[in-house]
Amino acid sequence: MNNLPEHIAIIMDGNGRWAKQHGFLTRIKGHERGVLALKAAATGAAELGIKYLTVYAFSSENWSRPQAEVNALMRILVKSIKRELKTLMEKNIRLNAIGNLSTLPKDCQDELQEVMNATAGNDHMVLTLALSYGSRQEITQAMQSLALQVANGELKPEDIDQAAISGALHTAEMPDPDLVIRTSGEQRISNFLLWQISYAELVFLNVLWPDFSKEHLEQAIAQFQGRERRIGKTSEQLK
Repeated sequence: MNNLPEHIAIIMDGNGRWAKQHGFLTRIKGHERGVLALKAAATGAAELGIKYLTVYAFSSENWSRPQAEVNALMRILVKSIKRELKTLMEKNIRLNAIGNLSTLPKDCQDELQEVMNATAGNDHMVLTLALSYGSRQEITQAMQSLALQVANGELKPEDIDQAAISGALHTAEMPDPDLVIRTSGEQRISNFLLWQISYAELVFLNVLWPDFSKEHLEQAIAQFQGRERRIGKTSEQLK
């Protein structure tokens, strides 16, 4: 408990494979069960004292999936946001969202904004949903924003440093993740927080996301705690 990550990011992977393994004809049931796993992860993180939890809920690339699955995902999103407001308030969790949110259906945008407004005063943990999110797109938009400031004379090129870039990203108001967890056994980042996770510890779990529990979260944190985060230094310097 003395060496907890301040910010955990999770790539929630494996819903479709879980549905297939359990004999369902579509991937939808996996997404529905995935919502329960997210609730377990969020409440578990809050109970452990994690300050920031960011989850990859829907990538910008996911729009290319079959329309029926995308529509179902949006319906699940709206229902889940409505249903979990009580839990967010009880656990003192503030809901946040990053990504190209304007591409979401209007009812999703409205429900999301309503719950974010309702939880704005909560300060125990920040739960961020990455929706219609892609890190390369985020970095591109940040560069365009900084370039426009230079063109308008508001910023000098030499003033564009790492802090300026970080401040132009969607995650400007939170620290970079210390720990990234990906479920399902896949070992890749999938265009998620590429700038922000430069020094994060990566943990890949073989559990499919719908089966993820607080115990799996604790296992990942234990791996994090067992690692030496040198960030360019030697072990001797850290000691």
